[in-house]
Amino acid sequence: MATSTKSDACPLHPDAALIEDSSAGDQICSDCGLVVGHRVVDRGSEWRTFNNEESSTERSRVGAPEKPYRSGSDLTTIIGPSPSGPSKFKIGGPKYRNRKSLTSTNRTLEDGFLQIASMADKMNLPSCIVDRANVLFKRVQDGKHLRGHSSDGIIAACLNIACRQEGVPRGFKEICAVSMVSKVESSRCYNYVRKVLKISVDSTTSGDFMARFGSNLELPYKVQRVATDIAEQAVKMDIVSGRSPISVAAAAIYMASQASEDKRSAKQIEEITGVAIGTIRQAFRLMYPQAAQLFPKDFEFATTIDKLPRL
Repeated sequence: MATSTKSDACPLHPDAALIEDSSAGDQICSDCGLVVGHRVVDRGSEWRTFNNEESSTERSRVGAPEKPYRSGSDLTTIIGPSPSGPSKFKIGGPKYRNRKSLTSTNRTLEDGFLQIASMADKMNLPSCIVDRANVLFKRVQDGKHLRGHSSDGIIAACLNIACRQEGVPRGFKEICAVSMVSKVESSRCYNYVRKVLKISVDSTTSGDFMARFGSNLELPYKVQRVATDIAEQAVKMDIVSGRSPISVAAAAIYMASQASEDKRSAKQIEEITGVAIGTIRQAFRLMYPQAAQLFPKDFEFATTIDKLPRL
């Protein structure tokens, strides 16, 4: 039981606090025990409490969270015909009938939500990014900004923006790898969505990708930290102007790993980052002449700079 903050009050003790019995749905006066209200709806979330000492579980009420990007916040109910009804209702099954009942606008939204979920699943993205991408796609749809533009490109752009807003940016190549659009189309739709929705997104840096790439390459944290310092210093010294943050990150990882005991080849880095070996080579050659200034002063070299392999 918990103390209620309802506006109801006991007629005998109006100032007394009410106790809410969620299991029975009653509101009880704490002074006299009078049941002031009954059949009270429990608006708390549902969960199960598992007890290791008992085989049974305690259940709270059911109820799915609201989804603002769906019509009716996803709290609507579709009632279909009885299975024992006329045979014409059985054709196509319930999912087919429900889909036929959708308007063209809602059908476009549902298709977009399914595609976003599929792309996010391939990229192992959390549900918070999926929800944010769905909200963005609905905003584009509600504003009638889809006309004249590729639906697949808009969907890819929404997912790209959602990743950046959540602080886990993905490169255009990574987005294109799980979508059906080219890099040029993805970039064009990305800029278009940002413009029509008036979204300001912070520009990405090499450091935004370093932790994920380093983890996938199984690099120790100290090597990841050195690679981040190399990339940041290269940008400050204007050595890699015109190069994308992902390319700079890949080259910095190659340089840092080759100078440490945990070496990674350009081929391994290409497989994880998606940056071609030729692109890594170009960025590395720009950085190598200034390598002595890029490495932290306290870095312990396993391989000295003059003996680093040239790409």
